[in-house]
Formats: sequence, structure tokens, C-alpha cells
Amino acid sequence: NQEKLIQQLKSGVHALQTPVDTLVSNWAFMVMASLAWSLRAWFALLIPETGRWRDRRAQEKRELLRMEFKRFVNAIIRVPVQVVRSGRCLVYRFLAWRPWAGVVARASELLRVRPRLC
Repeated sequence: NQEKLIQQLKSGVHALQTPVDTLVSNWAFMVMASLAWSLRAWFALLIPETGRWRDRRAQEKRELLRMEFKRFVNAIIRVPVQVVRSGRCLVYRFLAWRPWAGVVARASELLRVRPRLC
């Protein structure tokens, strides 16, 4: 697992590259990239495994934990959503179906990222 982590930090997140000229700015870039990699694991651990679909959700969690960073970004982060303000409500509409849309919806419910939904 450590070899996979180092490989992902090198090629997936590009955390071990030095794009800026000073040591402090390169350190800040490496920290931000490492935090982005940790976001994947944090997101996977956030998903609950309770209820009727316990086995399916446990498998989704395992798959999220094993996911490479590029696949995580394409499956979870780059989800086309339309945000519409209607009256006093914010409505989030998924514009395209993705296999991970249900996981994103469950996570948003847990995080309460919206001020108020109708």
C-alpha cells in the first residue's frame, strides 16, 4: 500500500513535483496536494454502511478507498450539477447520470453543504 501511495503522490496528484522556485512555496504545494489525496480517503470513510443496503455500501466504501486519484476526481469531484435558486431554496440537479451519483448525494446529506433544500 505504501508503494501505491508514493506512486499516486508522484503521478496522480503530482505532489512530489516542484513547480515553484522557493522552498516554502514548494512545501505549500506538496502539502495541498497531499491534502487532496487525503480527501479521497476521508470521503470514503464518511459514507455510512448501515441500513438495508449494508453490503453494497461496504463494497462502495472499499472501492473508494482503493480508487486512484484520477478516477476519484472524474467519478466524484467532476459531477455535472446545476445549482438553481428558486425562491428561498437552493436546488441541486444532477445533469448526467453517473454510477457514483448516489454516493455523492448521500455524502452531501451527511455534510449538510446546502443552506436549505426544498
